[in-house]
Amino acid sequence: MRIFLILIFCLFLNACDDNAEQETTNITAEETVNAEEELPPKFILTAASFDDLPGWGDDDFDGFAQAFSRSCHAIRFKTPDVNFGVMEGAKTYGLWLEKCKIFADVKTAAEHKLFFETHFLPYRISADDNPIGLFTGYYEASLKGSKVKTDRYNIPLHKRPDDLVMVQLGDFREDLKGIRIAGRVKNGQLKPYESRKDIVAGNWPHNDETLIWVDNAVDAFFVQIQGSGLVEMADGSLMRIGYDGQNGHPYYAIGRELIKIGALNKGEVSMQSIRQWLDENPDQADDIMNTNASYVFFKEISGDGPIGAQGVALTEQRSLAVDRTLVSYGLPLWVDIEHPDKAQPNLTRMMIAQDTGGAIIGAVRGDVFWGHGKYAEEMAGKMNSKGRYWALLPRENN
Repeated sequence: MRIFLILIFCLFLNACDDNAEQETTNITAEETVNAEEELPPKFILTAASFDDLPGWGDDDFDGFAQAFSRSCHAIRFKTPDVNFGVMEGAKTYGLWLEKCKIFADVKTAAEHKLFFETHFLPYRISADDNPIGLFTGYYEASLKGSKVKTDRYNIPLHKRPDDLVMVQLGDFREDLKGIRIAGRVKNGQLKPYESRKDIVAGNWPHNDETLIWVDNAVDAFFVQIQGSGLVEMADGSLMRIGYDGQNGHPYYAIGRELIKIGALNKGEVSMQSIRQWLDENPDQADDIMNTNASYVFFKEISGDGPIGAQGVALTEQRSLAVDRTLVSYGLPLWVDIEHPDKAQPNLTRMMIAQDTGGAIIGAVRGDVFWGHGKYAEEMAGKMNSKGRYWALLPRENN
């Protein structure tokens, strides 16, 4: 999916993989000195009340009911007596399925509010004793494309090749949970896959594995950052594409590279400013984009989308990408986040953990899915917000 997906302001300043499993996504622009020598902050849940949630009662739950129902559908296929994902205290999938069955009959905003007050308890999430973290945004990209190569449509977006092997190291060792590698097996050994530079230059064995052809190399680069896109085809039809694998090379933020060469100042880096620089400097754009060795493969998505890491279609302004090693997919979260439009009040509403990203790391860290279109692109592109959130965990006896 996202899910290796993510993505915007901070995304371009720091390492991330593709936001659905898009790597969707982002880390703060400030780098921690000697981070490898420091212990990460602890994920801490602190009991709270609904009165502690800013704006509780004001949410109309428009869109959230659909998002939560989608997660409930995914929960139906889980083993009932297995713990609900990774979060301690989240109980079992069986208990969540009971809540989902009750939720199916809830209709109005007032009923939604009462449902959560009756069946759930809020817990503040913090990193050690700090409940404030970084929230960025991502969106579904827009492209123009064709099934066949032409003079205009000559930039390939590749399908996942058959010899790509992706490995979740946490499946083998608990201390490697959340770390992923990818490569190709040669003589019984897993070897690194070709870099983005090699693939876009055609220096790999699978140039025939093209999903579609698009008309803009920068658009092709950005859709790999977002992990999903809606393509207007040459015949007038629409085609939705989504993440289907990644070459295993770590993401390198090209915003960092543009700062390094003096093309942009740190304070002015955003998706929009990076895009403008690439458009205005076509003779250097390829070299800059190739400093990011990560390459994402795509597949066609039928029906609703884009698809997040939980395996369900994302809902604009309701789906949140989270650190999957700390926060369970399907978890409802009450958020209080600075709006990327500074003239707007904070985003105080219910969201749900349905996605992840390679740069979405930490206890209080999220990537808001803004949807598709110009507004979504604008909001996601400049979102670099402080915020906090609360997990809603199920009561056992209600």
